[in-house]
Amino acid sequence: MQKYLKQTNAKESQRNVIISKSNAKLLPETNVKTSETNTKIPVKNLNKVTDSAVLNSVLKKHFSFNQLCNHPYLDPYDPTVMKFYRDVGILKCDETQNWIKIDNGTFWITEKAKARHGNISCQYFPIYRKDEDNFMVGNKQTFGEGVIRAPTDIVKITCHSEVSGSNYSNIHITVAYNKTVYDRINKASYGELYMPLNVLMYAFDSVSRNTWLRVLPKTHKYFTEKLGGIVLKGYNIVGDGTPQALLPILTGKAEVELPEARRGKRGAKVVDGHPWIWKELKKTGYMTQYGEDMHWIGAFNYRMLGFDKQPVDHYWRPYSQATRAIEKYSKPFCLGSEARHKIMMDWVKDGFQMYRNRLKFIFAFHGEYSHEDTSRLKWTDDDLLGMLKYLENKNYLNNTVLILMSDHGARFHAVRESIQGKYEERMPYFAFRFPEWFSKKYPSEFKAFKENTDRLTTPFDIHETFLDMMKFENKVLKTEKLPRGMSLFRPIPVYRTCSDADIAPHWCACLGWNVTSSDDLITQKAAKSIVKFMNNLTANFRSKCHELSLKSIKNAMVLQSNPHIARYLGSVDTDGRVPKIESKDAIDKSALYQITLQTTPGDGIFETTVKYNAQGDNFILSAQEISRINKYGNTSACIQKEMPHLERYCSCKIV
Repeated sequence: MQKYLKQTNAKESQRNVIISKSNAKLLPETNVKTSETNTKIPVKNLNKVTDSAVLNSVLKKHFSFNQLCNHPYLDPYDPTVMKFYRDVGILKCDETQNWIKIDNGTFWITEKAKARHGNISCQYFPIYRKDEDNFMVGNKQTFGEGVIRAPTDIVKITCHSEVSGSNYSNIHITVAYNKTVYDRINKASYGELYMPLNVLMYAFDSVSRNTWLRVLPKTHKYFTEKLGGIVLKGYNIVGDGTPQALLPILTGKAEVELPEARRGKRGAKVVDGHPWIWKELKKTGYMTQYGEDMHWIGAFNYRMLGFDKQPVDHYWRPYSQATRAIEKYSKPFCLGSEARHKIMMDWVKDGFQMYRNRLKFIFAFHGEYSHEDTSRLKWTDDDLLGMLKYLENKNYLNNTVLILMSDHGARFHAVRESIQGKYEERMPYFAFRFPEWFSKKYPSEFKAFKENTDRLTTPFDIHETFLDMMKFENKVLKTEKLPRGMSLFRPIPVYRTCSDADIAPHWCACLGWNVTSSDDLITQKAAKSIVKFMNNLTANFRSKCHELSLKSIKNAMVLQSNPHIARYLGSVDTDGRVPKIESKDAIDKSALYQITLQTTPGDGIFETTVKYNAQGDNFILSAQEISRINKYGNTSACIQKEMPHLERYCSCKIV
């Protein structure tokens, strides 16, 4: 198989590509070396590239040809990318420490507060989730000396000192003791689980693999060098935005395959009925804990209707709602003396403490810093490193699969408009760390996982990996039709393509795109068809939304065809040495254009993949392959509540 691929690609590297009815430049012959996969390559002026030969060289020169899908190597520290990042300094919260310390389901007045303010009397109020959009405040209880067991995960605490005349008020979160959860867990039998391991997923929004290296260097170094963490270098997104990244991981399904849950859609329902992975884990005896720090744009709440019942045992959302109103009384990104990101990390620690000897699934998703400006993510590096060291020193990682991850790369950051930024969006950071003993107990699974680090992998694969952890079954892989999701504990074939993995060309980072002129006739027609398509989406709201016009084409690329990938169907023999190839006539004669354009009014910048049908001289578009890549703020506020899924296309006539 490997020999065949090398021979074929040596020929493919010298081919010229011509697009029907297009004025795209032909690629010159290129000599490709297969031994330079890990060599750093200069990406100077990548975001300004206009020559298809230059771009093709950058994206293909260092590919490894022992597999069909290869992601490009892009230097994370190239000056043309680093210019988009800034020094954010040090995050400084209030110098006077909070009066209350909360830890492992308990809280108390700190000794420093007592020394500073003398005798302190306090009250606490339990906070409960009422529904997805509201919380309730319970009856007050007074306390002074001693350690208090938190009645709920979230408590509001107010204090007063007669000596100093000072007051304190804050809302705190922990993981409180919950008898119902403990009773359920104690009745469970872990014997049926194939890999009885904790799962900790700690995620940041909008962080590519390269961005993680740029802004979280201490954490990455400790994670990979000290803990032996494994980064998935071929991990590829399957859609636009956080829901398209998390739904496949947590449900094994794409959003379009799940019951309608979008706001404003007929028959839409809450997402409780989705096949969430934590439901299965609960059945096997896991405690479940999940939180997103930005509840107002929650992955399953912003466009979707959210949950009716609380989805997990310990849920962050009511805390985010309760603290939203008091954040203005603290310094930015702080609550009193504590950084908000540190509070979430402490919440994760509390989950491990409260359920020390029980299995747990914890997923913490932090987006406040990186959603729009990944430079600020540097504030978390020391604290995330500290959390990992804490978990390791307390021996919690000895029975835990640790996952550090992101949903996708930057979508609204200025770097996104560069060519390198395009690719980085499609290649988020995703990494695993297993206990030291794991490779000995599960040698074949660990070996497969290590081999898969360079293979094309997706969110669907993560879900299958979770399923294998619960129950590992002998599955026969049929080479003629690969499953969409493939467990990382099983070998992923070298011939897997984006098509096999159900990744649309718009999102596939291992395709070779060639730059074409914005003056090209087909490009112009494609851009106009895109604007027309977007206007049709907002046609029923023309009284509120302007009709858009094409202002400019920022850049355009055309998909370079690959006859080998198009025709290769697998192997005829069981050894994988004899390839099975379709006839040359099976190649799709159509072309794919990826166009970044700007519209007016509103100056929206969109990136779209459109299929050009050469025979019919027309274009095929899908709303799923249109990305809004610059901020639109309040310019679409007129339909935000009514039809939030149309926000990106609407420039309101009255803002």
